[in-house]
Amino acid sequence: MIKKIIFSITAVLIFTSAFAQKGDKKLDRSIRPVAGAAPGIKLGNIQSFELPNGLKVFVVENHKQATVAYSIALDIKPALENDAVGTANMTSELMTSGTKNKTKDQLDNDIDFIGATLSANPKGLYAASLKKQQTKLLELMSEVLLNPNFKQEELDKIKTQTLSGLAQGKDDPDAISDNVKAVLNYGANHPYGELTTEESVSKITLEKCNAYYQTYFRPNVAYMAIVGDVTLAEVKPLIEKYFGAWQKADVPSTSYAIPTAPAKTRVAVVNKAGAVQSVVNITYPVDLKLNSEDAIKAKVMNTILGAGFSSRLFLNLREKHGYTYGSYSSLNNDELVSEFSAYAKVRNAVTDSSVIEIMSELNRLRSEKVPQDELDGIKNYLTGNFAISLEDPATIARFAINTELYKLPKDYYANYLKNLAAVTVDDIYAMAQKYIRPDNATIFVVGDKEELSKKLTPFSATKNIEFYDIYGNAVAAVAKPIPVGVTPKTVIADYVKTIGGAKALMKVKDVSTKMNTKFQGMDISITTSQKAPGKYAMAVKMGEMVIQKEVYDGKVGKQQSMQGKKDLEGESLEDIKAQATMNLEMNYEKLGYKLELKGIEAVSGKDAYIMAVVSPKGKKSTEWYDVESKLKVKSSQTTSTEMGPVTNTTEFLEYKDVDGIKFPSVIAISGAMSMKLTAESINVNKGVADSEFTIK
Repeated sequence: MIKKIIFSITAVLIFTSAFAQKGDKKLDRSIRPVAGAAPGIKLGNIQSFELPNGLKVFVVENHKQATVAYSIALDIKPALENDAVGTANMTSELMTSGTKNKTKDQLDNDIDFIGATLSANPKGLYAASLKKQQTKLLELMSEVLLNPNFKQEELDKIKTQTLSGLAQGKDDPDAISDNVKAVLNYGANHPYGELTTEESVSKITLEKCNAYYQTYFRPNVAYMAIVGDVTLAEVKPLIEKYFGAWQKADVPSTSYAIPTAPAKTRVAVVNKAGAVQSVVNITYPVDLKLNSEDAIKAKVMNTILGAGFSSRLFLNLREKHGYTYGSYSSLNNDELVSEFSAYAKVRNAVTDSSVIEIMSELNRLRSEKVPQDELDGIKNYLTGNFAISLEDPATIARFAINTELYKLPKDYYANYLKNLAAVTVDDIYAMAQKYIRPDNATIFVVGDKEELSKKLTPFSATKNIEFYDIYGNAVAAVAKPIPVGVTPKTVIADYVKTIGGAKALMKVKDVSTKMNTKFQGMDISITTSQKAPGKYAMAVKMGEMVIQKEVYDGKVGKQQSMQGKKDLEGESLEDIKAQATMNLEMNYEKLGYKLELKGIEAVSGKDAYIMAVVSPKGKKSTEWYDVESKLKVKSSQTTSTEMGPVTNTTEFLEYKDVDGIKFPSVIAISGAMSMKLTAESINVNKGVADSEFTIK
């Protein structure tokens, strides 16, 4: 068993507002300042031209700084990727991984040398630099766009990185929530409902990436926005030189039916056994386009509801009730289909109370008109955000492209703040009637179904709960029943027999393993040692440097890390004691562990017994034992950390025989930090020195 230390970083965003005083008049802070007239916005005159190949170019002069930014956006509709979901994303990554004339290292060095930014995405490119470097910038941008050189080795690297991210997401409740929410709202047969999985990554090939590039990266569906210290006269010859050879071609366009909200409120759950927190989403699809006359009004309404620290959801669930660190909502606009979502991550004990409060805020917005002073405060906040966003050239470029792409009025963004200031209390009420639909929502929760099922059933219009796996596939409401005669004792006995038998295990006096992985490009090794009757050591090394070591000598537990040395106590001490127990599963009954079989469910497509395990000190975990092979294939445990409870899952893969005992040679860890460890060596009864279990 491997002790994992997981670090997480929480970013706190703070915004402040300041008000100026005139003369000697005293400021009364109990009175909200009166909103002034909406300021005018000068985005610059948008000039345009079109190349013979169909590339439409828009130039926005901004001579305040000697910089320039180039954005290319493709007017393409997303297509179903079927069994190779992820192809579009990997294609865009390959575009910046080397060209026909430059290796990836050469390309990266050239970009860095001129202090530029250059990136690609499935629907375009973005590049920016100082004005004096723009010729070199355009040379690099056109090189990436027109001469990509997709190589298998680069695709393999991208696949490895993608799989690492997927492994981490498998046990991340927020990632699970985002994925399954997409399936529930859009359906698996809609491009927004397709999920990248390990299986789909394996189906992505160079041929498919090349096909995506050749099909969609065409000038006749492309818009280029140029923002910065330039004039149309000087950039037009450059665009003709570097992008004139871009070949146009017919580009397919697919239409999709607009997904609809549920006819009645439904409840959906993804089971995360042992989790002490729930991720709650109240969500449904909506039809809201960027060019809709509702777009600005709907944005104001959603900001009142849940788009900031002063929003109603935040003030209710966090400030008033203390259910969560934060509760928010989103109402996005999109060319195909949009989505509403109200979100909170809460303790299991208050999951149902949190749903009640979120639904209450949704209904309040529909039934009561927003006070004028609350509306004015939100409009002031949005005005400030909009003004700040104009400092980013990418924002101005997006505005220029959006104006053409979505057929917006030419003065749409210039008049944005005026239109924002014109939003009324009645407008907010009308938007709530149209877009806030608590009676047609999916109440979707990621959490422990044992804890949540009874709490959530009353919210369902049908009084039924739908259950899904982490990929949005429907699963049975209850686990398969345990066959007659199968008990925790027989499952453990079968496991012990399969890995070598009790007699062979009793002869094991010491075990040491060395497992390797890569994390963020760095080589990491983890060495563990066990010695009877109850000693344990674990050392994590980066290269030759030990970054952490933990030991238990049978009496005392210690830890040494880059922060110094300390004694282990409390939960940490109990954990290392358990890891020091040789053949722990074989001794569960003797040591006072309580075991309960919960049913049968699929793990990696194969049935496995679900076993709840409670230690003598009351710590809970869940283990899965493959019905056919009898081997332990997975375990899950929630650990208390300074940042709150963290659930970590470990998969035990590719068992190999070492001196008559089977050990997993691959261990996949997922949680706040995920990795896959591969055994370099496993040694049994080779004589581990007692000095391994001390820290000087």
